[in-house]
Amino acid sequence: MSASIIQIDNLRKSYGTVDVLKGISLSVPKGQVVALLGPSGSGKSTLLRCINHLETLNGGQIRVNGALIGYEERGARLYELPDRAIARQRRAIGMVFQSFNLFRHMSVLRNVMTGPIDVLGLPKPLARERALALLDMVGLPDKAEAYPNQLSGGQQQRVAIARTLAMEPSVLLLDEPTSALDPELSKEVISTIRKLADKGYTMMIATHEMSIAAGFCDRVVFMAEGHVVEDRPAPEFFASPREARTRQFLDHYAKTAH
Repeated sequence: MSASIIQIDNLRKSYGTVDVLKGISLSVPKGQVVALLGPSGSGKSTLLRCINHLETLNGGQIRVNGALIGYEERGARLYELPDRAIARQRRAIGMVFQSFNLFRHMSVLRNVMTGPIDVLGLPKPLARERALALLDMVGLPDKAEAYPNQLSGGQQQRVAIARTLAMEPSVLLLDEPTSALDPELSKEVISTIRKLADKGYTMMIATHEMSIAAGFCDRVVFMAEGHVVEDRPAPEFFASPREARTRQFLDHYAKTAH
């Protein structure tokens, strides 16, 4: 693995009096696929939203590609960047949500083309070529002219992944990408994410799907109550969890899977 793309130092996030993230520190090297596991309310989704500066921070720092995200340093203090500067930073940080957020009035092809044309200034023919290649990669080459309401949930999520990749981010954040799907449709999306892992994309995936975490993630970060409880290579995490809280979590999933 090479130098870290994502560097998180002592990240704290609160909502009112509720502390959601309590001093998270993580480093993610280029090309690594990290699964974020943990019970609901553990802070997984909030962590991803902070990396993309969809949430302001109450403490700590996040750097992506060496750049401080969402803030600039002036002396010993941090000041939030203006919206336009934050939007520029987000170009390098792709985010895939559990609710697909496609433009309903646009065709699949147009959904994937819009960002590169409007944000990156890519010429329309080049944006179209890139979009068609990405639709082929996610297994939807025949759906370019379809509209979102003509697609299954799994197909819509794969279009959302293609749309995110069209911006050529250096990091891909996936927030429960299969939670809105039934098991059969989840398999389509998991297969697509596995393909991205094989291609060397740097990813952090908040998920309840053990088939993602155990199947192709390099590393598992297990969170509970706003803390990182365990951070291990995936095979070691599943074979010999060290912490009692981790074992309790894995035992629960083993029981519900049968």
